[in-house]
Amino acid sequence: MVLVMSQEVREALGAGRPVVALESTIIAHGLPRPHNLRVARELEDVVRREGAVPATIAVLDGRPHIGLDGEQLERVANEDGIRKLGHRDLPLAVATGASGATTVSATAHLAALAGIRVFATGGLGGVHRQWTVTQDESADLGLLARTRITVVCAGVKSVLDVPATLQRLETLGVAVAGYGTGRFPGFYLSDSGYPVDWTLRDPEQVADVMRAQDALGARESALIVANPVPEKEQLDPALHARVLAGALDACDKKGITGQAVTPFLLDHLVRETDGASLRANLAAVRGNVRLAARVAVAWARG
Repeated sequence: MVLVMSQEVREALGAGRPVVALESTIIAHGLPRPHNLRVARELEDVVRREGAVPATIAVLDGRPHIGLDGEQLERVANEDGIRKLGHRDLPLAVATGASGATTVSATAHLAALAGIRVFATGGLGGVHRQWTVTQDESADLGLLARTRITVVCAGVKSVLDVPATLQRLETLGVAVAGYGTGRFPGFYLSDSGYPVDWTLRDPEQVADVMRAQDALGARESALIVANPVPEKEQLDPALHARVLAGALDACDKKGITGQAVTPFLLDHLVRETDGASLRANLAAVRGNVRLAARVAVAWARG
C-alpha cells in the first residue's frame, strides 16, 4: 500500500514541522451539504493559524491520501457513494479501488503509518449501551490500544456507555487525561459525570507525556487528551438527557441494532434539539483542532 502525501504534508514531515491529522468522515457523513465543505476548510484553516499543517485523510480510488488538495476535499464533501471506512475496511478499499472517508480508527492508523503523531477529532467511539447483550464495541478502542498517536477529542459520544468505555480503555492500557479538567467530557457536554485520573494543563505538558511514552518504551498505544467543549457552548444538560432518553426509546421500538444505532441516535438528537447538538459538536471539534495544533507545535519543538 502506497500512501499518497500532499506536497505540503510531505515537506512538513520531512522538515520536522508540526502536522495534525484530521478525519474525513465528518465531511462526508457527519454534516449536510454544503455546510460540510465549509467546515472542512475552516478546520484546516484553524490548524494553519496555530502554526501547523493540516493533513485531512481519506481513501480515493483505492489510494490512501494524507492531506487533500482543494479538489479532493470537494470530492469527499460532494461525491455520492463515498464509503465510511474503519481501519478493517482499508485493505478492501485499497484492493477494490474504492473511495471512502476515514473514521477515527482508519485515520489514526493511516496517520501513524505516515509518521504523524497528533490527531484531532470530535468524539471517540466506545462501548455501546447494553454491551452485555449485544457485545457491541467500537473498533476505535482496539486500534488505539496498539497505535502510538495522540488523539485530542471531546471524550466519547454521549450516546455510548461512558463508564464502560473508560473501564475498557483502562483494561487496554490506553492513557487518558483531561485537558484542564479532572472530569471526563461528554462530547456535547463539558462533563460526562465521570472523573479522570490525570489532568494536563498546557500543550507543552501533553508533548512531555508523548516524549515520556517513547522514552519508557511503553507499548504502542495512544494518548487520549479529553478536551471539554466550553460550558457556554455545550448542549443544555437537561435537554440532552431528555432527548437522549427519547432517542434510546425510539431506537428500541424500531428494533435498530448494530452499526445503525449510533447514527440513528445522533440524527435524533440533531432533529429534536433543533440543531443545538450539532452546534455543540462543531464547537467541540473546533476546540479540539485548535488544541491539537498547539500540541503538534509543542511536540515539534523537541
